[in-house]
Amino acid sequence: MPATHRIEPSIPNVRWGAFDAAFAPVAEVDPGDLVILECVSGAKDVMPPPGSGLAVPERLAAIHGGGVPRLGPHILTGPVAVKGAEPGDCLRVEIEKIELGADWGFCAFRPLVGTLPEDFPYHRVLHIPVDRQAMTCKVPVGPGITLPLSPFFGVMGVAPPPEWGTISTKEPRAHGGNLDNKECGEGATLFLPVFVPGANFSAGDGHGVQGDGEVCINALEMCLTGHFRLGLEKGGGGKDPVLKYPRAETKTHYISMGMHEDLDVAMKTALREMIAFIVSRANLSAADAYQLCSLCVDFHVTQTVNGEKGVHGMLRKGLLF
Repeated sequence: MPATHRIEPSIPNVRWGAFDAAFAPVAEVDPGDLVILECVSGAKDVMPPPGSGLAVPERLAAIHGGGVPRLGPHILTGPVAVKGAEPGDCLRVEIEKIELGADWGFCAFRPLVGTLPEDFPYHRVLHIPVDRQAMTCKVPVGPGITLPLSPFFGVMGVAPPPEWGTISTKEPRAHGGNLDNKECGEGATLFLPVFVPGANFSAGDGHGVQGDGEVCINALEMCLTGHFRLGLEKGGGGKDPVLKYPRAETKTHYISMGMHEDLDVAMKTALREMIAFIVSRANLSAADAYQLCSLCVDFHVTQTVNGEKGVHGMLRKGLLF
């Protein structure tokens, strides 16, 4: 029977702001096991002030005071190795459940980053209360605006190729990472190429809700706990060729992705990935798939704030296969 593993965001179990093939896994699991990752978010300078009534989780406060090296923006729990995973395989990440880990989140911007840094060259942080029972948050602007929550993890990724060395969690790349794709919530499955033995999966950057684009640089940043069932598809698995780039699947859609500092190139990558996916699943030529993408695939701007911008294509299930 598949086992369940729970990993807390204690100081030995987190990495702050970096992926590296050299990072030793904090746990090793069998394919098909359920891994519950408790994830925390936010540096000390964006925590709510004393007297606000918004409590900082103990694990997060310990990380702030514990001397964890900070190499980039996100606190990740992991990595977790999957037995038998080898370069060229595909890691299948089934997101079975997402739990809220705090009663608040934050949304901020600061100089020199975001989509319009020239228009907003200053710091601003909103601390946003969350109603867990109602699954809503109340944004403290104007009279207060209530938004329904739709939680997901902004960062989900495997260890990158060893030759990349240490890389920041800011930029999404072929290993996944800071995808910021709001479609990858509860019930979705993320497929990631494996670059090192064990794959070494990590997650973090919990988002309570986000609009496509994530334009100011933050979503509703908050602590989340994810229930991930980690599966393995040898050599790409099934009908698909060896996976070289992240893709995803929900109950209703197949999803391709593209990332690049140039949004036009990100769009081309997402389109090429969708064309290749359609060709691998149907008895169609690339030209057929290209025209079908124009007819029935929706392409969205995932985010414009991570250096490597994102586009994702969405093909509704049942249209072609």
